[in-house]
Amino acid sequence: MIVLTAESASELFTAACQAVLLNGRVVCPREMTTTEVVGAHLCLTNPRRRLVHVPPARVINPAFAVAEALWILSGSEEPWIFDFNDNLRRYADEGVLRGAYGPRLRRWGGELNAVVDQLDAVRRQLAADRDSRRAVIQIYDPARDHRGYRDVPCTLGYRFFIRQGRLVMHTSMRSQDLWLGFPYDIFTTTLIQELLAGWLGVDVGDYHHHVDSLHLYAEHAEAAADVLRCPPATTEMPLVRVAWPDLDPLLRRTISGDITSADGAVWEEFGRVLASYRSWKAGERDQARKLATDTPGPLGAALSAWYDHLTPTTAAANALAGERR
Repeated sequence: MIVLTAESASELFTAACQAVLLNGRVVCPREMTTTEVVGAHLCLTNPRRRLVHVPPARVINPAFAVAEALWILSGSEEPWIFDFNDNLRRYADEGVLRGAYGPRLRRWGGELNAVVDQLDAVRRQLAADRDSRRAVIQIYDPARDHRGYRDVPCTLGYRFFIRQGRLVMHTSMRSQDLWLGFPYDIFTTTLIQELLAGWLGVDVGDYHHHVDSLHLYAEHAEAAADVLRCPPATTEMPLVRVAWPDLDPLLRRTISGDITSADGAVWEEFGRVLASYRSWKAGERDQARKLATDTPGPLGAALSAWYDHLTPTTAAANALAGERR
C-alpha cells in the first residue's frame, strides 16, 4: 500500500512513478507484463493544478484531456471522441465504447429502468443536506460489464463530501494504468469536482484517488524512470464555472466549436484547444500551431509542447498518438 500527497497533478504523477518503480511487483494479466502496486491512495491538495506536464519525459495531449472530459460530462458515447484518440477504436464493440462513462454518469438506467442523471442527483443531495454521506456516483455496472465487451470501466465510482466548507472528492478504481490513464482521468475527475463545488457554492477541497491495481506497463517503465529527473510543471488552471441549467448547452457549443469569449475564458480556452487539434488532424499544421500559440493559459502551451513531441519523426508520432485510459 502506498500513500502519496502532492499539491499538483504533475508532482503526484512523478511521486507515483517513483513509488511503483521502487515498490511494484511484476504481474502479467492478459499476458501483458506490468509492474504493479496493489493498494494506492493518491491525494491532490490543489485540484485546479490538474494538468500533468513533466517535459520532456511526459507530455500529454491536452486536446484529448479536454475532449474526454467534455465527452463524459455531456453524457456522450458518440464516436467523435475517436477524432482525438484514434487508438480508442481498438476497444470499441460495433463502433461503440461500451464502457463509456458519460451515459453512466448522466443517464444511468436505460429502457428497463428509470433513467438517473447521477451528476444532478448528487448536486441535489448535497444542496439539501450539506453533511450528507449519500452523494455517490456509480460507474461500474455488473449488468453491462460482465458481458465480455472490450471496454470495461476502470473506475468503480465517485463520492463527494462537504466538510469545513469545502467539497472533497474520492474516486475508487479497480485498475489504473499510471502512464496512459492517470493524467487524463485526474483531469476529468477534478473538473467534475470543481464544477460541483461551484454549483454548491463551496470551495474545492482535497481530491483522493484510490486505486486497487496501480501499474506501469513494461514498455513505459524506462520513460517513467526518466520522469524522476524532470521538474514537474505545477500551473494552476483558470477557474471553471457554469450555472447548472447552462451546463449542457455550453458543453454542446464548446464541443461543436461555437464557443465565444462571452461564454467565459476557460470555456473559450477549451474550445480553442479542440479546434487546434482538429486542424492538426486535418493536416493544417501551421493553423493548428497558431491556434495553440494564441490560446492563453496552460493548455495552449501544453498543446504546443504536444505538437513538438509529435513532430521529430513519423515513428515518434505513431508511438505517441495513442493515448488510452
